[in-house]
Amino acid sequence: MEINEGLRRITELASREHWLAVLVTLRANGKPSTSVLNATVFPHPVTGEPTVAFVSRGNTAKLANLRGGGEATLVFRAGWEWISVSGPTEIAGPDDELPGVTDLPRLLRDIYHAAGGQHDDLDEYDRAMAEDRRAAVFVKPVRFATNP
Repeated sequence: MEINEGLRRITELASREHWLAVLVTLRANGKPSTSVLNATVFPHPVTGEPTVAFVSRGNTAKLANLRGGGEATLVFRAGWEWISVSGPTEIAGPDDELPGVTDLPRLLRDIYHAAGGQHDDLDEYDRAMAEDRRAAVFVKPVRFATNP
């Protein structure tokens, strides 16, 4: 599947299901690890290339699994329709510098909003994100799988 078509399909399905996705990463022992999160199609903050992005707490298994050039798969669904996207990841956060990212609080807010999030007090949101050492994760779309 072509990248633009895959990303269009992700947006279509994710918008119908509150931007929820299942994330699959690999632990150091090679076994899969999964979690449910909000994710969205989002431009890479440095290159502008399309990615799939989400925000993660800083001290989580998912970030540990992704550090050092890990790959991820995200699965989006609406009813019985689904699509997965897999590819290498990059992390931008207080513990994971991504050269070229200069305003992490703004980036985290932008991803949060793009994935359907709303918050009445953005100063409080920024404070909580900093306290949790939240990071932005970008998945470069390389492979897609879907049902017909």
